Amino acid sequence: MSKDERIDAVGEQLRLLQRSFDTFDEAAAARLGLNRTDLRCLDIVLGRGPLPAGELSAESKLSPGATTTVIDRLQRAGFVTRNQDPASRRRVLVEATDAARAAAADIFVPVGIAGARALRRYSADQLDLILDFLGTALAVHRAETERLTAETAEQPH
Repeated sequence: MSKDERIDAVGEQLRLLQRSFDTFDEAAAARLGLNRTDLRCLDIVLGRGPLPAGELSAESKLSPGATTTVIDRLQRAGFVTRNQDPASRRRVLVEATDAARAAAADIFVPVGIAGARALRRYSADQLDLILDFLGTALAVHRAETERLTAETAEQPH
């Protein structure tokens, strides 16, 4: 197989991996009775800890109004609470509940364990190469997302 054919094969595997991530996220959202946007926001709250709604808005790329709607749905589902920020009485923090942490453990921890088990077959040098590749892929993907977003913003509506 030539270098170009290998590059094409890597691209195809990444495409299949992305579809697999999408399918898993859809199944996880359905299991929790959430939509994909709510699941993405819950993941942000779980990963970042208590955070103001404005930061959740920025991280999720949602408008403040849409973020409030997501928080309302997550709160009704029992996955987040709104608590006063001890450092600023005017600010409210969105925080994951124990139910959210238990759901994450039930759904996502097994994937992490299986992934770690699968990665143990690689040497330290191979893992370094994988980390380098993933960092490169992430940087390319982020840059292309910015390009696409900018081009879309420039188009007349």
